[in-house]
Amino acid sequence: MSHIDPTRDAFTLFKGLDRTQPVEMLNLLRFREIAAYPDDGKISGEDAYKTYGRESAPVFARVGGKIIWRGLPLLTLIGPAEERWDMAFIAAYPSANAFLEMVTDPHYQTHAVPHRQAAVADSRLVRHAPLPVGDMFG
Repeated sequence: MSHIDPTRDAFTLFKGLDRTQPVEMLNLLRFREIAAYPDDGKISGEDAYKTYGRESAPVFARVGGKIIWRGLPLLTLIGPAEERWDMAFIAAYPSANAFLEMVTDPHYQTHAVPHRQAAVADSRLVRHAPLPVGDMFG
């Protein structure tokens, strides 16, 4: 089973958490080999995701979003081996309200979301509250 968009229940839970505090969203993405556009366009899922990035960028910037970490997953050392990812990143937002403003923005909905849906074969999106960093795991 693949996960591309949030379920209604998950979105309701997200909205029920504190909306005023900063959030960091861990994104894990696996792309389709060929993007799933309705017109059967023949571009890669990765290229379709790049289009999503270009289309979402103005809205992401307007709400105060920033990419604070990006990585290329190489191996799952602990976890299901079949869960392979093509891209991982953390997007930081000044608040959950900012994230909600982005995902409900009309331009984002009509010009960005269709490219993400065409690009992604499977994904994980995990909301985090930022914690202080240091030199220990705990």
